[in-house]
Amino acid sequence: MVGQRLEIRQGQGLVITPQLQQAIKLLQLSNQELDEYVEAELEKNPLLQRDETEAGPAREAGDAEPAAASSSDTSELSFSDAGASERSSTVDAGENDVYGDATPGERTVDRLSDEAAQPGISDWSTAGKGGSAYDGEGGERPDQREATLWEHLQAQASSAGLDATDHAIALSLIDAVDEGGYLRGELAEIADRLGCGLERVEAVLTVCHGFEPTGIMARSVPECLKLQLIERNRFDPAMAALLDNLEMLARRDLQGLRQACGVDAEDLAEMISELKALTPRPGAGFGGEPAQTVIPDVHVRPDPAGGWKVELNTDTLPKLLVDKRYHASVSAGARTETEKAFVADCAAQANWLVKSLDQRAKTILKVASEIVRQQDAFLAFGVEFLRPLNLKTVADAISMHESTVSRVTSNKYVSTPRGVFELKFFFTASIASTGDGAAHSAEAVRHRIKSMIDHEAREGDVLSDDRIVELLNEAGIDIARRTVAKYREALRIPSSVQRRRMLKFA
Repeated sequence: MVGQRLEIRQGQGLVITPQLQQAIKLLQLSNQELDEYVEAELEKNPLLQRDETEAGPAREAGDAEPAAASSSDTSELSFSDAGASERSSTVDAGENDVYGDATPGERTVDRLSDEAAQPGISDWSTAGKGGSAYDGEGGERPDQREATLWEHLQAQASSAGLDATDHAIALSLIDAVDEGGYLRGELAEIADRLGCGLERVEAVLTVCHGFEPTGIMARSVPECLKLQLIERNRFDPAMAALLDNLEMLARRDLQGLRQACGVDAEDLAEMISELKALTPRPGAGFGGEPAQTVIPDVHVRPDPAGGWKVELNTDTLPKLLVDKRYHASVSAGARTETEKAFVADCAAQANWLVKSLDQRAKTILKVASEIVRQQDAFLAFGVEFLRPLNLKTVADAISMHESTVSRVTSNKYVSTPRGVFELKFFFTASIASTGDGAAHSAEAVRHRIKSMIDHEAREGDVLSDDRIVELLNEAGIDIARRTVAKYREALRIPSSVQRRRMLKFA
């Protein structure tokens, strides 16, 4: 029989309060994002203030409560791994993709060009660094900011003697230039947007091709190199054929290039040498957007007593105070229930934020300390000794949930004697051993593969993927050929056939 009835059931459930949601959010914020969040809270909450000094008047009078995150007791941990039980695990983590966004032609010439073999760059790489600014007292001080590529091109367009219409077209073309100096916009679209003829846009582009650096605003790598060769009076039919077959040059197909260009081996070698002296990215020598500096959240240093010392970078931690004197003053002056509720809510939010920042600092220190304990061999001996590690291993060791460890390690960096690394770097996939030995880290295996291939040039023996698999198996690493190929491609290392041609070409 179908009917309705009223029942009362007792059960347990987890309710995430808004405060808990905010605390979880704080864990995954980077130090820059955290500073922005704290700044917003300071604007909203009148009871919060920054701790600008170590011992200000408010602290001496006992009227303010400092955030415990600034205490040295919670910002330093020294330990040694003596007596710690060994933990081993397997992990299934995603691989890192390190493919660049360069075009095949750019990669071709980049591989041929040595860093020191680029004459001509010095002619324009320092352009736009001059100028001055007033210091506010009637004097001038040098402008330390480098001119961007777009500012450099706009300045040349202004002094090119163009009329108002052509100058507007030139500015639109400059807006379509990427950081490498290439024109990425379609001329027909630009002409249609500006309401002018395509022929006029092409004529203005021809003028812009005379701007410095030479090769700027080209639409392809061959056109960029062509402009540079024309300036050097070295562009002829044979060189044009070479530029039309850059993919053959990338494959080191010298016989095919000799037939396509109609030259002998000596002339082809001279032509390739001339290409090496050019740059496929003429805009790379100019200042762009300022790079974001990575500020580590944790410092790791050798402990003189043995082991490693893990310290929080207190410079990245916001230091907040709860102004109790002001709280008492406004509480006494509150008359309506709305005012009293507002003051009470501000006090609760301020105290919660101070405690949450303290808990966040302790959690970061706890997770980082466990990661350092697990990866102490990497710190002591290098990447070949990086151990397989996953979130569960760290979470179980410090009695936390995996999601908490994942949030803590997101956008957090650690400074070590071997460099600055994101905490996620230490979590690597596991590759089984051929015997009963411990598993190997995927990052360590990638490093071993790269080292093998780096030794080819000295030994003169190019290793195939199958041979690399055999050598790794002899070293106790159980790995498939397709995995070796995947790691090799991720490291942007050509195949054995291409490396053999490169070695013969050299």
